[in-house]
Amino acid sequence: MRAVVQRVRYAKVTVEGALRGAVEEGFCVLLGVTHGDTSEDARWLAEKIAHLRVFSDDQGKMNRSLLDIQGGVLVISQFTLYGDCRKGRRPSFVEAAPPEEAERLYEEFVANLRNCNVPVETGSFGAEMDVSLCNNGPVTLIIETSGGCGI
Repeated sequence: MRAVVQRVRYAKVTVEGALRGAVEEGFCVLLGVTHGDTSEDARWLAEKIAHLRVFSDDQGKMNRSLLDIQGGVLVISQFTLYGDCRKGRRPSFVEAAPPEEAERLYEEFVANLRNCNVPVETGSFGAEMDVSLCNNGPVTLIIETSGGCGI
């Protein structure tokens, strides 16, 4: 699995003009799933993100986690994170997991975040979505599990 994690002041997603999900301070996570990813990857990644210490403490150091600040997460499925642009002008998406497998692991990832007591909002898997956010910092991290193909 590959996650692009953005620390946000707010994030929201709309589908066909209707608000689908929104969070205040926390993370916007773009999540991609590849071949070989497992339920263990979904659990590990959710726990890693819930405990990631990238929010400022009283001294301005990145020392607090999402749990410490009681922040939320907006999770957006993003198969294009496994797009390969090395050849030609059109990306290849052969490294992205098939939709049925990807949706199952996406849902497991969301459930695991919720099991960590994190408020979670989501987009609509497979839909065309409009995502708006205010990246705070900016802080943007890429986290990968070992189950998939890797970079």
